[in-house]
Amino acid sequence: MISIKTPEEIEIMRVCNQIIAKARKELAPMIVPGVSTFELDQVAEKVIRSYDAVPAFKGYSGFPATLCVSINHEVVHGIPSKDRILQDGDVIGVDMGTIYKGFYGDSAVTYAVGKIDEAAKKLLKVTEESMYCGIRAAVPGGHLFDIGAAVQEHAESFGFSVVRDFVGHGIGRALHEDPQVPNYGTKGYGMKLKVGMVLAIEPMINEGRPDVKILEDGWTAVTKDGKRSAHFEHSIALTERGPEILSMDIH
Repeated sequence: MISIKTPEEIEIMRVCNQIIAKARKELAPMIVPGVSTFELDQVAEKVIRSYDAVPAFKGYSGFPATLCVSINHEVVHGIPSKDRILQDGDVIGVDMGTIYKGFYGDSAVTYAVGKIDEAAKKLLKVTEESMYCGIRAAVPGGHLFDIGAAVQEHAESFGFSVVRDFVGHGIGRALHEDPQVPNYGTKGYGMKLKVGMVLAIEPMINEGRPDVKILEDGWTAVTKDGKRSAHFEHSIALTERGPEILSMDIH
C-alpha cells in the first residue's frame, strides 16, 4: 500500500533528513586515511542523538551499527569496525538513517579517501549524476519506472552497470515502504506518481558487472567481480512543484 504524506508529515521528514545532513557535515572532514569506520559510526550516532533522533539502522533486522559503511568493491550494508582503517585511494559509501517523531530519513554518499584515481573519480561523478537524473524524473503524473530508466540510461552511457539486487523505496513511518524503486526500467511503465509520495532514490553503480554476493557476515554486499561500486541516495518528496530533496546538504 502506498502512503501519501500530508504537508505536515513531509515537514517532519524534512527535519528528520536534515539531521542526516548535519551528521554528514560532521563526518566529511573525518574521512581521511588512518581513520577507522568504527570512529565514523560513533560520531554519527552521537550527532543523531543530539537532535533527539534515533539511528534508524542500529538494530534494524539485527544490524549492529548506526552507519552502513561500504569500501571499494563493497556495494552496500558494510558493517563498521575498529579493524577497517581507511586507506589513501579508497572510495567509501556512507549510508545513514534516522528516526524522528515517528518518521524515517535515509541518505547515502560515496566519498573519496585521500587521492583517488581517475577511474574512481568518474565512477563517483556518474553515480551521483545518475541519482539526480532519477530525482528529476520523479514528477507527479509520471510513471515509477521513469526514475530507473533515467538512472540506467545515464550510468550505462558511461560504461557502468546498475545493481539489480537492491532498489530504492518509499519511506515514511517505516524505513522501507511501497513502492520499490528500481534503478533500471522502461520509461512510461509502472504506477503513476502522485503528490505526497516520499521516495528514497538510491542508485548503486558498479565499474564492472552488476552481479553482487553477500559475505558471511550476512550483511555486506560486494561485487562478484571485485570491481568498485558507488552509492548515492536522497529522500525526496513529490510536490506540485516537482521533486523536493529532503536530505540535501546544509551549507
